[in-house]
Amino acid sequence: METAKMTDPAELVRAHLESLGCASGIIHSGETIFTVEDASRTVGAPPEKILKSLLFFIDDSYWALALMSGANKVNDKKVRRALGARKVRMGTAEAIMEFSGFAPGGVPPVGYPVQPKALLDLDLFQYDTVWSAAGTDHDFFPITPDELLRITGGAAADIKK
Repeated sequence: METAKMTDPAELVRAHLESLGCASGIIHSGETIFTVEDASRTVGAPPEKILKSLLFFIDDSYWALALMSGANKVNDKKVRRALGARKVRMGTAEAIMEFSGFAPGGVPPVGYPVQPKALLDLDLFQYDTVWSAAGTDHDFFPITPDELLRITGGAAADIKK
């Protein structure tokens, strides 16, 4: 897959999903999914089933994803412990855009030049399907938590407040 030639963030995510053997199709909406509330309304699912993809900069050297149920808040101390890190900082919008090419409201679980380490909120596994942003604040896709775990190479972890 030649990601360098792709400029549309949703197309990049679609190509990554396809390359990972994930059958989830991307849905485009005229409505924004910028916030959990927006996504819940647009998708027609409760906030708990909306996936928040939060990027953290770890030990000033690499990025990691905290994949959270939309109803939960992340506990950065738990993220630090789960990763065995010394320092964990939530990425700024500018740093996230520079690293990933994705803007807040559209940050997906996959589609990166190098897949960040991923920690999946344990609460996600209560649901058959969760809804993830697909690179923009107008594109999303459904996915099972087990498939999310597989495609991210992540780990289930207690990371909520």
